[in-house]
Amino acid sequence: MVISGIEALLRKSNFFFLTVAHRHDEHLMRSYSQLLLSRGVEGVITIDTSIDRQPVLPTVAIAGHRRIANATNIVLDHHCAARLVLRHLLDLGPRQIAFFRGPSCSSDSLPRWNAIQEVSAELDLPIHPELILQLQDTPNPSDIGYPAAKALLTTKLPFTSLFAYSDISAVGAMSVFREAGVGVPRDVSVVGFDDISWVSLAIPPLTTVRQPLMEMGRVAAQTLLDRIEDRTSFIAEIALTPELIIRKSTGPVRQPARPHLG
Repeated sequence: MVISGIEALLRKSNFFFLTVAHRHDEHLMRSYSQLLLSRGVEGVITIDTSIDRQPVLPTVAIAGHRRIANATNIVLDHHCAARLVLRHLLDLGPRQIAFFRGPSCSSDSLPRWNAIQEVSAELDLPIHPELILQLQDTPNPSDIGYPAAKALLTTKLPFTSLFAYSDISAVGAMSVFREAGVGVPRDVSVVGFDDISWVSLAIPPLTTVRQPLMEMGRVAAQTLLDRIEDRTSFIAEIALTPELIIRKSTGPVRQPARPHLG
Protein backbone atom coordinates (compact mmCIF):
# COMPACT_ATOMS: atom_id res chain seq x y z
CA MET A 1 0.00 0.00 0.00
CA VAL A 2 2.90 2.37 0.65
CA ILE A 3 4.33 1.57 -2.77
CA SER A 4 0.88 2.13 -4.32
CA GLY A 5 0.72 5.61 -2.79
CA ILE A 6 4.19 6.46 -4.07
CA GLU A 7 3.42 5.09 -7.52
CA ALA A 8 0.14 6.99 -7.90
CA LEU A 9 1.73 10.34 -7.09
CA LEU A 10 4.83 9.82 -9.22
CA ARG A 11 2.87 8.62 -12.25
CA LYS A 12 0.54 11.60 -11.98
CA SER A 13 3.62 13.85 -11.89
CA ASN A 14 5.25 12.07 -14.87
CA PHE A 15 8.23 10.85 -12.87
CA PHE A 16 9.79 7.48 -13.65
CA PHE A 17 10.87 5.41 -10.66
CA LEU A 18 12.98 2.35 -9.92
CA THR A 19 12.23 -0.05 -7.06
CA VAL A 20 14.76 -2.27 -5.29
CA ALA A 21 14.31 -4.60 -2.29
CA HIS A 22 17.25 -5.10 0.09
CA ARG A 23 15.61 -7.19 2.88
CA HIS A 24 17.85 -5.37 5.40
CA ASP A 25 20.99 -6.84 3.80
CA GLU A 26 23.70 -4.18 4.28
CA HIS A 27 25.69 -5.38 1.24
CA LEU A 28 22.62 -5.08 -0.98
CA MET A 29 21.83 -1.64 0.43
CA ARG A 30 25.29 -0.37 -0.49
CA SER A 31 25.20 -2.01 -3.92
CA TYR A 32 21.74 -0.69 -4.75
CA SER A 33 22.65 2.80 -3.57
CA GLN A 34 25.53 2.87 -6.03
CA LEU A 35 23.35 1.39 -8.77
CA LEU A 36 20.68 4.05 -8.33
CA LEU A 37 23.26 6.83 -8.34
CA SER A 38 24.76 5.44 -11.55
CA ARG A 39 21.30 5.50 -13.14
CA GLY A 40 21.05 9.23 -12.46
CA VAL A 41 18.13 9.25 -10.03
CA GLU A 42 17.25 12.65 -8.60
CA GLY A 43 15.97 11.53 -5.21
CA VAL A 44 15.39 8.48 -3.02
CA ILE A 45 12.46 7.18 -0.94
CA THR A 46 13.30 4.48 1.59
CA ILE A 47 10.85 2.22 3.46
CA ASP A 48 11.73 0.66 6.83
CA THR A 49 15.40 1.36 6.21
CA SER A 50 17.84 2.70 8.81
CA ILE A 51 19.82 5.63 7.40
CA ASP A 52 22.96 6.30 9.42
CA ARG A 53 24.72 8.92 7.30
CA GLN A 54 23.80 12.02 5.32
CA PRO A 55 22.59 10.96 1.86
CA VAL A 56 23.98 12.58 -1.26
CA LEU A 57 20.54 13.00 -2.84
CA PRO A 58 17.33 14.43 -1.37
CA THR A 59 15.84 11.53 0.59
CA VAL A 60 12.54 10.74 2.28
CA ALA A 61 12.57 7.89 4.81
CA ILE A 62 9.21 6.22 5.48
CA ALA A 63 9.38 4.82 9.03
CA GLY A 64 12.69 6.61 9.43
CA HIS A 65 13.54 7.69 12.96
CA ARG A 66 17.09 9.02 12.91
CA ARG A 67 17.52 12.75 12.43
CA ILE A 68 19.87 12.91 9.43
CA ALA A 69 20.59 15.99 7.31
CA ASN A 70 18.98 15.88 3.83
CA ALA A 71 16.56 13.07 4.86
CA THR A 72 12.92 13.77 5.77
CA ASN A 73 11.33 11.19 8.07
CA ILE A 74 7.72 10.16 7.47
CA VAL A 75 6.58 8.61 10.75
CA LEU A 76 3.46 7.41 12.52
CA ASP A 77 2.49 8.95 15.85
CA HIS A 78 3.28 5.83 17.90
CA HIS A 79 2.27 7.45 21.19
CA CYS A 80 -1.18 8.09 19.78
CA ALA A 81 -1.36 4.47 18.54
CA ALA A 82 -0.33 3.06 21.92
CA ARG A 83 -2.83 5.28 23.72
CA LEU A 84 -5.69 4.21 21.43
CA VAL A 85 -4.99 0.50 21.96
CA LEU A 86 -4.30 0.53 25.68
CA ARG A 87 -7.31 2.69 26.50
CA HIS A 88 -9.53 0.43 24.39
CA LEU A 89 -8.33 -2.64 26.26
CA LEU A 90 -8.72 -0.95 29.64
CA ASP A 91 -12.24 0.15 28.74
CA LEU A 92 -13.11 -3.53 28.29
CA GLY A 93 -12.14 -4.32 31.89
CA PRO A 94 -9.07 -5.04 34.06
CA ARG A 95 -6.22 -6.27 31.88
CA GLN A 96 -3.07 -8.34 31.99
CA ILE A 97 -1.61 -7.43 28.61
CA ALA A 98 1.00 -9.41 26.69
CA PHE A 99 3.10 -7.74 24.01
CA PHE A 100 4.95 -8.81 20.88
CA ARG A 101 7.99 -6.59 20.34
CA GLY A 102 9.03 -6.08 16.74
CA PRO A 103 12.12 -7.73 15.22
CA SER A 104 15.33 -5.77 15.65
CA CYS A 105 15.69 -5.24 11.89
CA SER A 106 12.48 -3.21 11.72
CA SER A 107 13.04 0.52 12.13
CA ASP A 108 9.67 0.97 13.90
CA SER A 109 10.39 -1.62 16.61
CA LEU A 110 12.15 0.54 19.19
CA PRO A 111 10.08 3.74 18.78
CA ARG A 112 6.84 1.75 19.02
CA TRP A 113 7.98 -0.14 22.11
CA ASN A 114 9.21 3.05 23.79
CA ALA A 115 5.82 4.64 23.12
CA ILE A 116 4.00 1.64 24.62
CA GLN A 117 6.12 1.81 27.76
CA GLU A 118 5.61 5.55 28.18
CA VAL A 119 1.84 5.41 27.64
CA SER A 120 1.57 2.41 29.99
CA ALA A 121 3.27 4.47 32.69
CA GLU A 122 0.87 7.37 32.06
CA LEU A 123 -2.09 5.00 32.45
CA ASP A 124 -0.60 3.32 35.53
CA LEU A 125 -0.66 0.01 33.64
CA PRO A 126 2.08 -2.43 34.73
CA ILE A 127 3.96 -4.39 32.08
CA HIS A 128 5.12 -7.81 33.22
CA PRO A 129 8.52 -8.80 31.74
CA GLU A 130 7.37 -12.40 31.25
CA LEU A 131 4.57 -11.17 29.03
CA ILE A 132 6.94 -9.41 26.60
CA LEU A 133 7.79 -11.67 23.67
CA GLN A 134 10.47 -10.69 21.15
CA LEU A 135 9.65 -11.43 17.52
CA GLN A 136 12.47 -12.79 15.40
CA ASP A 137 12.92 -12.11 11.71
CA THR A 138 12.09 -15.19 9.63
CA PRO A 139 12.55 -16.15 5.95
CA ASN A 140 8.77 -16.57 5.74
CA PRO A 141 7.15 -13.44 7.26
CA SER A 142 3.78 -15.19 7.62
CA ASP A 143 5.31 -17.46 10.31
CA ILE A 144 6.59 -14.63 12.49
CA GLY A 145 3.90 -14.85 15.19
CA TYR A 146 3.95 -18.61 15.78
CA PRO A 147 7.04 -19.09 18.00
CA ALA A 148 6.21 -16.07 20.16
CA ALA A 149 2.59 -17.17 20.61
CA LYS A 150 3.67 -20.68 21.61
CA ALA A 151 6.14 -19.22 24.10
CA LEU A 152 3.40 -16.96 25.45
CA LEU A 153 1.15 -19.93 26.13
CA THR A 154 3.81 -21.43 28.39
CA THR A 155 4.24 -18.26 30.49
CA LYS A 156 3.70 -18.48 34.24
CA LEU A 157 1.46 -15.40 34.21
CA PRO A 158 -2.17 -15.26 33.05
CA PHE A 159 -2.98 -12.74 30.34
CA THR A 160 -6.24 -11.38 28.98
CA SER A 161 -4.94 -9.47 25.95
CA LEU A 162 -2.21 -9.50 23.33
CA PHE A 163 -1.00 -6.30 21.65
CA ALA A 164 0.97 -7.63 18.67
CA TYR A 165 3.61 -5.74 16.72
CA SER A 166 1.94 -6.40 13.37
CA ASP A 167 -1.21 -7.82 11.85
CA ILE A 168 0.68 -10.83 10.52
CA SER A 169 2.05 -11.71 13.97
CA ALA A 170 -1.40 -11.17 15.50
CA VAL A 171 -3.12 -13.51 13.03
CA GLY A 172 -0.37 -16.09 13.57
CA ALA A 173 -0.94 -15.86 17.31
CA MET A 174 -4.70 -16.33 16.90
CA SER A 175 -4.02 -19.50 14.92
CA VAL A 176 -1.82 -20.85 17.72
CA PHE A 177 -4.42 -19.90 20.34
CA ARG A 178 -7.17 -21.64 18.37
CA GLU A 179 -5.11 -24.86 18.14
CA ALA A 180 -4.58 -24.71 21.92
CA GLY A 181 -8.29 -24.21 22.66
CA VAL A 182 -7.88 -20.58 23.70
CA GLY A 183 -10.82 -18.52 22.44
CA VAL A 184 -10.46 -15.07 20.86
CA PRO A 185 -11.87 -12.88 22.31
CA ARG A 186 -13.56 -15.28 24.79
CA ASP A 187 -10.30 -15.91 26.68
CA VAL A 188 -7.82 -13.47 25.11
CA SER A 189 -8.37 -10.26 23.14
CA VAL A 190 -5.91 -9.68 20.28
CA VAL A 191 -4.92 -6.37 18.67
CA GLY A 192 -2.73 -6.06 15.57
CA PHE A 193 -1.00 -3.18 13.85
CA ASP A 194 -1.15 -1.92 10.23
CA ASP A 195 -4.67 -2.89 9.03
CA ILE A 196 -3.45 -4.79 5.99
CA SER A 197 -6.16 -5.57 3.46
CA TRP A 198 -7.21 -9.10 4.49
CA VAL A 199 -7.33 -8.93 8.30
CA SER A 200 -10.99 -7.92 8.24
CA LEU A 201 -11.54 -11.45 6.88
CA ALA A 202 -9.52 -13.20 9.61
CA ILE A 203 -11.34 -15.46 12.09
CA PRO A 204 -12.32 -13.49 14.08
CA PRO A 205 -11.87 -10.17 12.19
CA LEU A 206 -8.88 -8.42 13.71
CA THR A 207 -8.97 -5.26 15.81
CA THR A 208 -5.96 -3.26 14.70
CA VAL A 209 -4.20 0.08 14.41
CA ARG A 210 -4.65 1.44 10.92
CA GLN A 211 -1.58 3.11 9.53
CA PRO A 212 -2.43 5.48 6.66
CA LEU A 213 -0.07 3.51 4.42
CA MET A 214 -1.14 4.89 1.04
CA GLU A 215 -1.12 8.39 2.48
CA MET A 216 2.42 7.80 3.77
CA GLY A 217 3.46 6.88 0.24
CA ARG A 218 1.77 9.91 -1.31
CA VAL A 219 3.20 12.31 1.28
CA ALA A 220 6.68 10.85 0.82
CA ALA A 221 6.52 11.19 -2.96
CA GLN A 222 5.15 14.74 -2.84
CA THR A 223 7.75 15.78 -0.27
CA LEU A 224 10.55 14.39 -2.43
CA LEU A 225 9.27 16.08 -5.61
CA ASP A 226 8.98 19.38 -3.75
CA ARG A 227 12.62 19.02 -2.69
CA ILE A 228 13.81 18.05 -6.17
CA GLU A 229 12.02 20.99 -7.79
CA ASP A 230 12.93 23.47 -5.00
CA ARG A 231 9.32 24.19 -4.10
CA THR A 232 9.87 23.89 -0.37
CA SER A 233 12.61 24.04 2.25
CA PHE A 234 13.89 20.96 4.05
CA ILE A 235 11.50 19.42 6.60
CA ALA A 236 13.04 17.05 9.16
CA GLU A 237 9.91 15.06 10.08
CA ILE A 238 6.28 14.63 9.09
CA ALA A 239 4.05 12.70 11.52
CA LEU A 240 0.78 11.05 10.47
CA THR A 241 -2.08 10.04 12.77
CA PRO A 242 -3.19 6.41 13.24
CA GLU A 243 -6.74 5.13 13.72
CA LEU A 244 -8.00 2.25 15.86
CA ILE A 245 -10.24 -0.12 13.89
CA ILE A 246 -12.32 -2.16 16.34
CA ARG A 247 -13.47 -5.55 15.10
CA LYS A 248 -14.36 -8.84 16.78
CA SER A 249 -10.96 -9.99 18.12
CA THR A 250 -11.37 -7.83 21.25
CA GLY A 251 -14.10 -8.11 23.85
CA PRO A 252 -14.96 -7.67 27.54
CA VAL A 253 -12.78 -9.33 30.17
CA ARG A 254 -13.86 -12.74 31.35
CA GLN A 255 -12.15 -14.83 34.00
CA PRO A 256 -8.40 -14.50 33.39
CA ALA A 257 -6.82 -17.86 32.72
CA ARG A 258 -3.30 -19.16 32.41
CA PRO A 259 -3.44 -20.94 29.07
CA HIS A 260 -0.86 -23.49 28.18
CA LEU A 261 0.00 -25.81 25.34
CA GLY A 262 -1.29 -29.34 25.76
